[in-house]
Amino acid sequence: MFCPFLYACVVEQHRILIVEDDERIGSSLLRALNGSGYDTAWEQTGQAGLDAVAERRPDLILLDLGLPDGDGIEVCGHILDIDPSISVVMLTARDEELDVVVGLDAGAIDYVAKPFKLAELLARVRAQLRRRPLGGVDQLSAGDLVIDVAARRVWLSEQEVELRAKEFDLLARLADDAGAVVTRETLMSDVWDEHWFGSTKTLDFHIAALRRKIDAPGEISRISTLRGVGYRLELP
Repeated sequence: MFCPFLYACVVEQHRILIVEDDERIGSSLLRALNGSGYDTAWEQTGQAGLDAVAERRPDLILLDLGLPDGDGIEVCGHILDIDPSISVVMLTARDEELDVVVGLDAGAIDYVAKPFKLAELLARVRAQLRRRPLGGVDQLSAGDLVIDVAARRVWLSEQEVELRAKEFDLLARLADDAGAVVTRETLMSDVWDEHWFGSTKTLDFHIAALRRKIDAPGEISRISTLRGVGYRLELP
């Protein structure tokens, strides 16, 4: 059946949770996201956010790092312990690169620095909720590394490897062209968003996290870096 409001019909399926103690920011985000058709909830403490995660199982969380009852980075870790497939975008007033690195290392897939433009944040939300299929392929492999695309599961030497959402998307995209170089621009377009703007540093953080999970200590990485060009998943 034709839906004249196709965009709203699609996005209303997505559940978003805001964890932000600032009344002005939280209420503005709630209005904007609900107005864009998302099923949105807002909590003002880390504990209330964790309770909402367990109850609602949101697709994406906008998480403030400066919460009144705990550090947002710790909350991020607890969120992903509950459900590692949830996409977490950090909202931070901290502009130090180390804070951003720690947050991404804790499992966040992106960050937005305060003060931010609402249009930019909404664009980031759309980008993170968008999934690009890999041409209908059910399974990808590179030697003893096996990727079940449909089930979003990965095995290494018959042992399952737990990956977070963007780590899986990144590995699957590299495996789709295993043995060939995939440029940074292509990875950002296919795994994040074709209209991505801003730093691509998040790509390097996710590659580093992926290497820690699929590489054996002391051995050459399965993912080669071509500096300034991109990355290649090596075939045995």
